[in-house]
Amino acid sequence: MRKILSVVLALAISGALFAGCASTPAAASSEAASSEAVSSEAVSSEAASSAAASSEAASSVDASSSEAASSEAVSSEAASSAAASSKAASSAAASSKAVSSVAASSKAAADVAAKGTGLTGKVTLTGSTSMQELMEAFIEDYKTVEPGVTVECQFVGSGPGITAVTEGKVDIGNASRALKTTESSTLKAHVVAIDGIAIALNPANKVSDLTLGQIASIYKGEVKNWKDVGGADAAIVVIGRDSASGTREAFESIVNVKDKCKYSQELTSTGAVQTAVASNANAIGYISLNAVNSKVKACKVGGAEATDANIIKGTYALSRPFVMATNSTKTLSAPAQAFLDYAMGAKGQAVVKSIGLISKK
Repeated sequence: MRKILSVVLALAISGALFAGCASTPAAASSEAASSEAVSSEAVSSEAASSAAASSEAASSVDASSSEAASSEAVSSEAASSAAASSKAASSAAASSKAVSSVAASSKAAADVAAKGTGLTGKVTLTGSTSMQELMEAFIEDYKTVEPGVTVECQFVGSGPGITAVTEGKVDIGNASRALKTTESSTLKAHVVAIDGIAIALNPANKVSDLTLGQIASIYKGEVKNWKDVGGADAAIVVIGRDSASGTREAFESIVNVKDKCKYSQELTSTGAVQTAVASNANAIGYISLNAVNSKVKACKVGGAEATDANIIKGTYALSRPFVMATNSTKTLSAPAQAFLDYAMGAKGQAVVKSIGLISKK
């Protein structure tokens, strides 16, 4: 029994020892596992930290790249803006230069308009009363062309004007007729305009059309009563110009009544004839076409009205030139030549048209 108890005890002790030995490796394994786990955790933690650091670094790099990109974009935008500003400045400078150039040109033009060419001096003219309106319009307009030049003109009739320029007393002689052969040897005719000669009647006169033959008969005194040409039974009052008149010279030449007229009155100006006809219902006269107004009426001649168009076509017979005559044996002064050039040029011819005369241009 005692032997059996010893064996059992020995077996118990051996089992205990065996259990102890078996538990030691497991513990070691567990410890090792724990250590490995710790190491793994540490590695994982380090890896995580490293990853985090890498991520942070990447983020930092991305941020830096983004910042750099943004900075580059800003720099690019700034450069573009600067370039645009520079271009705008250049454009503004060019515009400013262009404006300055225009302003300078305008100022130069204004200076020329104000001062002309700087020409100074005096121009003298005399002659036709029929050309008075034209000459006065020329003189007024020329003040804006050459402010330094004074133009003086007298209106005494074509004859005295031709005489004055022939004798060298004036620069230019005005005549409302063509030059005669005897005058052309020493004078040069500059035809500045064409004018019609109107047969002026009182508005109350019912006669409205006369032939050249009837007009000639009236002025020669062969027809003395208006009833003979379709008018009232009243004596005709024949009014004309004085012998110095270019209008008379042209009228008598065209109608073929030179030195044959029987005038009731011979007056010294276009205005005087106009007034006389306007105040007498039975009067007849001849005046410059552009002088016709509401106080008198222009009679048709051979069925043709006294108009510029009919004069140009040649259907209205009574027309004559307006002549600015110069002495061909003398040289015109610079101011006189400039004024003549103006009258014959575009600006002067615009004035011709503006007062109802026919331009030569």
